[in-house]
Amino acid sequence: MGNGTSIGRVRGLGSSHHGTRHFLASRLSAAGNLVLIPYLAISLLLLPLHDYATVHTWLAQPVAATALVLLFINTVWHARLGVQVMLEDYVHGGAGKIAVWLLITVVPVAAAAFGVICVIRIALGGV
Repeated sequence: MGNGTSIGRVRGLGSSHHGTRHFLASRLSAAGNLVLIPYLAISLLLLPLHDYATVHTWLAQPVAATALVLLFINTVWHARLGVQVMLEDYVHGGAGKIAVWLLITVVPVAAAAFGVICVIRIALGGV
């Protein structure tokens, strides 16, 4: 082949250790969901009534609003990481891959932003 030694032929083609960051991010976001979802579910179940006014008053409290904002961000990030893995495994085209990458970047950010803005409006006294 004339490309030198075996290590010279594969240099730059091996593991670049980027999978570790993705693996840890997905595990940490899952752990965050394991804390936030039960907290919010139990908090909602402990409310005396489940009408609009009671839930609105509960959500206007700083701890509940912060937990819900963190849940929005964490859940969307966790879902995006999972969809990214599927994209990397199954989409191999040129233009289609770019469109899907754009979609899995814009949609989660828009969803999280909408949820966060809604919670902030309620927490700051809006309707």
